[in-house]
Amino acid sequence: MTASARPSPDALLRLATGEGRGKLKVFLGAAPGVGKTYEMLREAAQRRDAGVDVAVGVVETHGRAETEAMTAGFEIVPRRALVYEGRTLAEMDLDGLLARRPMLALVDEFAHTNAAGSRHPKRWQDVEELLAAGIDVYTTLNVQHLESVNDIVASFTNLRVRETLPDKVLDGAELEVVDIPPDELIERLREGKVYVPDEATRALANFFSKSNLSALRELALRRAAQAIDTQMLDYLRAHAMAGNYAAGERVMVAVSEQPGADTLVRAAKRLADGFRSPWIALHVETPRDLRFTDAERERLAANLGLAATLGATIVTIPATKVMEGLLDQLAEHRITQLVIGKSQRSWWFERRHGSVVDRIVRASDGVAIHVLPLTPTPAAPRGTSYRPPERMRDYALSLLAVAVVTALGLLVQPWIGYRSVDMLFLLPTMAAASLFGLRKGLFAGVVSGLAYNFFFIPPVYTLTIYAPQNVITFFALIAVAVVIAQLAARVRAQAELGAKSARENAAIASFAKTLGGLSEERETAQSVCGEVAALLDVQAVLFTADPANPQMIASVPPNGAFTTLDIAAVAWAAERGEPAGRGTGTLTASEWRFHPLKTALGTLAVLGVSRADAADPVPPHRAVLFMSLVDQAALAHERLKLEADMREVAALRDRDALRSTLLSSLAHDLRTPLTAVSAGIDALAAEGAAPELIGPVRAEAQRLARFFDDLIEIVRVEAGALTPKLEATDLTDAVSVAVHDVRAARTGNTVLDVPPDLPLVRTDAALLNHMLINLIDNAVKHGGGGEVRLEGRRSSDGITLAVLDEGPGLPPGREDAVFETFTRIAGSDRTGGTGLGLAIVRGFGKALGVDTRATNRADRGGARFELFFPEGLLVREGQSR
Repeated sequence: MTASARPSPDALLRLATGEGRGKLKVFLGAAPGVGKTYEMLREAAQRRDAGVDVAVGVVETHGRAETEAMTAGFEIVPRRALVYEGRTLAEMDLDGLLARRPMLALVDEFAHTNAAGSRHPKRWQDVEELLAAGIDVYTTLNVQHLESVNDIVASFTNLRVRETLPDKVLDGAELEVVDIPPDELIERLREGKVYVPDEATRALANFFSKSNLSALRELALRRAAQAIDTQMLDYLRAHAMAGNYAAGERVMVAVSEQPGADTLVRAAKRLADGFRSPWIALHVETPRDLRFTDAERERLAANLGLAATLGATIVTIPATKVMEGLLDQLAEHRITQLVIGKSQRSWWFERRHGSVVDRIVRASDGVAIHVLPLTPTPAAPRGTSYRPPERMRDYALSLLAVAVVTALGLLVQPWIGYRSVDMLFLLPTMAAASLFGLRKGLFAGVVSGLAYNFFFIPPVYTLTIYAPQNVITFFALIAVAVVIAQLAARVRAQAELGAKSARENAAIASFAKTLGGLSEERETAQSVCGEVAALLDVQAVLFTADPANPQMIASVPPNGAFTTLDIAAVAWAAERGEPAGRGTGTLTASEWRFHPLKTALGTLAVLGVSRADAADPVPPHRAVLFMSLVDQAALAHERLKLEADMREVAALRDRDALRSTLLSSLAHDLRTPLTAVSAGIDALAAEGAAPELIGPVRAEAQRLARFFDDLIEIVRVEAGALTPKLEATDLTDAVSVAVHDVRAARTGNTVLDVPPDLPLVRTDAALLNHMLINLIDNAVKHGGGGEVRLEGRRSSDGITLAVLDEGPGLPPGREDAVFETFTRIAGSDRTGGTGLGLAIVRGFGKALGVDTRATNRADRGGARFELFFPEGLLVREGQSR
């Protein structure tokens, strides 16, 4: 069975890995509002009606009535409440879903970032765990959340998407593109089916312009086509099926050391852009590479570097002949478009060596071949070749081997005759070619023929041959010796190339094993630098991935001398996630070449390499090894980062549990004596005790009671024990009740500016009342005795209810800190109190879906605290109240 007819081990392994796992289906859209969630629910309903066990892990309806109606009839696994920094967040209950173990789970918003304290930082990691448990998953995704297109989307939308997920999570997934034409989506926006009209107008003028929607739609369709193409290739390789079936074009360019090969790279880039397809830059390493001149090696490195800069996937493979390696890769990658150069050789050269281009055209089937002429190859200057030096010892040993065989032939000639001795002379020819190379093998073959003629063919001890049959024997011996020498030399070259690949694979495996046993960042960094320096014979350094202030973590050999240009290259690599420095397209004057260690968590570090007096620290024949080392180093740092995050999460969980226990103990254990104190005060007051003493004591007792109430409420918030009773509530009435409840503390300077025609909101009236009381009390306490103003405003995306005071305001940059538990801000008057009131406001707000904000007033001095009710909480006309 030939290599092309053999099933691909990698493809078979991927198929085997998928056994026992659940199947993932992704409903992919170009933008919000195309109907991904609706389509997911519709298809899930069909499977449910067909008898499939379906459960909803999480579905986000965003207040859309049609989508909410589709959730009816599904079993919904309740979400899990997580408490983080005094806020209660609702996330998908992964453990509950695993315990429920449905056949199909619905998990909306694939790219969602989980709240702190979740088992996984990203929802796609939750989905991976569900799939590993054998549960099928339906999920939704907008194309702009894919990491590979993040920069492209930002370039035409001027909006950087922060929630991204790696493209690899879509490997093996079924993609269904939920698509509607841009004009129809724009009409849906205008009708308020996606956003409210005012917000839709803003969206149409910015992100949701027709040009942006068309570009996003094309990206989604193209990504789905790529997924289909990849899955089809895996199927073809796993079943050893021939053919260049393609859902999209696949471009390859053959890169060599020839002058003008850079024009091939640029032509391939233009071709790939025209087809909007990925492309590969291939260099086939043959024994001839050892004889390259300095100039040829530099040109090859420059050509491969140019291809990498233009976005090609670099592939360098060993082969005995360019033709063999090229054809293997054409079949392996199912290439449909090949760009290759044709050197302007002489007629005699092509007659002797043939033309690779002509042979490729004849041998390839179904591949469009683009042939470009190359600049004539100049004569290589003498003395600059990498050809191994001719050692006279090898020729001497070859000659000695012929002499030994000659002596052996003279000894056995009386028994076997001289005509049978000729076969013995093939032995030194094969030995010389295998051990010392083709030239020595040819030398041994010619000397063997002459020795056979001189010592064995009559008349002996002369080079004269009388008998015609002996002439034929002599020349046949030389011809066979030459052929055997060539075959032996080719086997030797294949063995050398195989040994080189084995050494590189062993080096990568050893590198990965070494990193896997390390658990400390600096130790890992030192090991990475040491291994890279030893394997590539370079200087290596590792920096932190802080563009503003990169710091060196490790260096081999120790090095602290880095120029401003070097640091700028590090910052560029850290910020952009792209290589910089020597041998790249950015800051090439640097002596170092820096590569970012990128993972799904972002850029975690920057690795730099340098080689004295080298145009490129990483020569082209070591480029694949270097990139493998970079990938392994990135995975090691990702593992360290995840381990550190897990330790931090565990510490936070223990701290929160201790704090909740302490707060609960204080709130309940001190309530009984406080009740007794209050009863005693009332008894003293009834007996006519001194009012000037009873009044202050009662006020302090009441303040202490409020403090304990706050403790109980914050414990409820952090324990996730809040169960809001949502009902239609009039904000005008809610504000009036709250002001009335605190009227005893303030008798004037309270201004209400809440229009009575504001829409009703779905909320818990009791919790909202508590939030407003705390905000008003905070404004009274820190408002400097000035006016306290409550105002409500309707906006395009919701309702804002604000409490404003005339105090000194909030320190710049600390506006959000006032909502943290027990926070007292230095440098302001907000150092009194318990530090719980605003934390309770935020905790209740999270439970109700109300956003809490704090800013300074723009019209005058003072602070402004806002409660924002998004559009989804508003009760629209015609809805049930």
